[in-house]
Amino acid sequence: MSGGGDPMATLTRTDAPGTKAATRAGAGDRAEAAVRLAAGFEAFAAGRDEPEAVRRLRRRAIDRFAELGIPTTRQEAWRFTDLRPLAEARFERATGAAAVDAAALAPHVFDAAARLVFVDGFLVPGLSALDGLPGGAFAGSLAAALDGEPHPAAEQLGRLAGVDEQPFAALATAFFADGALIALPRGVAVEGPIHLLFLSTAAGDGLVAPSSFPRTLVVAGEASQATVVETYAGLAEGAYLSASVTEVVAGPGAVVDHYKVQRESRGAFHFATLAVHQERSSNFFSHSVSSGGAITRNDVGAVLAGEGGSCTLNGLYLADGDQLVDNHMRVDHVAAHCFSYELYKGVLDGRARSVFNGLIHVHPGAQKTDAKQSNRNLLLSQGAIANSNPQLEIFADDVRCTHGSTVGQLDDDAVFYLRSRGIGEQAAKSLLTYAFASDIVGRVKVDPVRHDLEEFLFARLPRGEVVRQAV
Repeated sequence: MSGGGDPMATLTRTDAPGTKAATRAGAGDRAEAAVRLAAGFEAFAAGRDEPEAVRRLRRRAIDRFAELGIPTTRQEAWRFTDLRPLAEARFERATGAAAVDAAALAPHVFDAAARLVFVDGFLVPGLSALDGLPGGAFAGSLAAALDGEPHPAAEQLGRLAGVDEQPFAALATAFFADGALIALPRGVAVEGPIHLLFLSTAAGDGLVAPSSFPRTLVVAGEASQATVVETYAGLAEGAYLSASVTEVVAGPGAVVDHYKVQRESRGAFHFATLAVHQERSSNFFSHSVSSGGAITRNDVGAVLAGEGGSCTLNGLYLADGDQLVDNHMRVDHVAAHCFSYELYKGVLDGRARSVFNGLIHVHPGAQKTDAKQSNRNLLLSQGAIANSNPQLEIFADDVRCTHGSTVGQLDDDAVFYLRSRGIGEQAAKSLLTYAFASDIVGRVKVDPVRHDLEEFLFARLPRGEVVRQAV
């Protein structure tokens, strides 16, 4: 941590969190870190050939990041998420894709209709494959789609993921160098999944960590269908920053099945924004799994703007050691006769911490809304902490909305029952933990993704080989 000569800019062992000294030290570090993160914007923006609308979007985003800075625990939305470790790190923006051997992709790839591989935020055509898409469908580089004559779908860029209240979405919007654009014309259905693989090489020098800002834009036309899988993974253990933004526009009657698998390095900082806009009778399904990263933050927002829309948001987070996973959800029911369902589950061990802050907002006139929200947490150790805050804001009188949360440990009676059937204590606890987590994994419709997640659970659980045999 650099103090710039100011003794209060460095948090010492005697500065306990919550004291005035610690607060001043943390504020100084965050201010310095924000300046470092925003450095080089003018040169970066000037060197890009983009439409004027994108230039204005970048400018507005960097100005807003300068105003917001790095959040503190005094802000309600970040009350349980201490970002001082982020402020202590030094980051340098990746300027190109590092060399990656195709063999390094093996643990992360599967058969897909199209595969786009990004390394440190840049598309690598030699590792990608786009041969399986039907006529009219487009999947490719967002940077290329903005170059010259922009792709018509690129006009939606930045319209959903607001930068006003989310500093890392603002930073990512200012600095994204490349990303994925998926555009589906009316009535087009893509049979296989479209896989977006975002790899971070963590190729820092030990003092400066790399940062990347992946971007994804999905525009699904009327009555179109697609499955999109986003995988975020680190190729080496080390610190780095990954700040991603995904925007999904679902036209009337469109069906988008979306998966996000986050397996970053255990030293990584992962900040992700998912913004969804749904028109009449559209269906959006999201399944998110988080298992990596020192600090992970997912901001998810969905707007049901047309009657008859349906939105499902499922999530599973697995954390141990000192990991922190923060999920912030907001579903806006703007139109009548819409359905939303949220189920997020967490498994925490060691001194891991989690945050779930979910809000269902039913607007005036959104009658016949049917919304359910649930957060369930399983604590495997005395040191693990789960903070859960599901909320409802209802401004219509003919609705059916429910919400709830649970935080608990394994059922002793269930453990005793399994042990009485000849299963060892550790295996019994692992079997119950697997049953808790597999409720979410089992909802994954993409077979190779579901199988990979199951194998990951087996490998992570003590006596996982016994659990595999049992199930």
